[in-house]
Amino acid sequence: MTFWQSLPKPFLVLAPLEGVADTVFRRIVASCAKPDVFFTEFTSADGFCSPGKKAVADNFVYTPEEKPIIAQIWGKNPETLYNTAREAALMGFDGIDINMGCPDRTVMLHGGGAAMIDTPAIAAAAIQAIKDGIKAAEKTLPVSVKTRLGNKKNVADTWLPFLLEQGLDALTIHARTAKELSKVPARWEEVGKLVELRDRMKVNTIIVGNGDVKDAKEAQEKYEMYRVDGVMIGRGIFQNPWAFDRSPLPHRGTPQEHLEVMERHVRLFTEVWGNRKNYAILKTFYKIYINNFHGATDWRVRAMATNSAPEVLALLEELKATNLV
Repeated sequence: MTFWQSLPKPFLVLAPLEGVADTVFRRIVASCAKPDVFFTEFTSADGFCSPGKKAVADNFVYTPEEKPIIAQIWGKNPETLYNTAREAALMGFDGIDINMGCPDRTVMLHGGGAAMIDTPAIAAAAIQAIKDGIKAAEKTLPVSVKTRLGNKKNVADTWLPFLLEQGLDALTIHARTAKELSKVPARWEEVGKLVELRDRMKVNTIIVGNGDVKDAKEAQEKYEMYRVDGVMIGRGIFQNPWAFDRSPLPHRGTPQEHLEVMERHVRLFTEVWGNRKNYAILKTFYKIYINNFHGATDWRVRAMATNSAPEVLALLEELKATNLV
């Protein structure tokens, strides 16, 4: 039995958002309303095993408050997958996930992400390499996959049964093809079919649904309709930092509270990364925090024009003094 089986149903997961869900943002989310599981940003196994490892390894920085946390990696080279899994296992992660659904063109040109849907033999070898790497570390960790319904077309009827045959502890399905990105509604009926298939096959793989879920309330609705074990939330966190709040009346935060969270985020980013990461990364998050008050657009534009943490913190002090929020 792995930690996946011990989670409440439906459990909630923050998606492994590239360039977003680093240790700083995960801690900020946890301070608002913590999900049941965190994932790291998805990390190149080839990069992790290269001379440029130091920069890539920042993806694997985490703190105890982020546990349980899954290291997500991508790649098709069994050797680098093996070595990355072995090191990740020794770093204390609660599980290792391989991304077989990323639609990024560069990732797919390297045979990773959603390209693996079209190469099942390579996918099976990748899963085995991760299992072997964990074993080499003398650890017992669950192995999971995050994928989509297909690459250019829906091949769920063949691809998902294949994955269920691989002895996975958990399987996350983003209910769209890679070609569709997020431009069409997620087909949750396919997630429901996967749950039924899992039960017919009598395997113990935990099923996590992903796509178009904004908060814990909608996750509960998906659970009741499709009987998934868990629900992953990605873009919904950009609409509400309290997306994982399970309260009967979920907290959404006042404009003032949003600015307080933004200040914590900026200060923590500076504390953790210093000059190791570009300040511009923070601008990704300003649309989360500066909204829902008169003149918010103008203040957001000003925030986007800042060039340093001290500059944006001074802007926040100026904004607070206006009594607009």
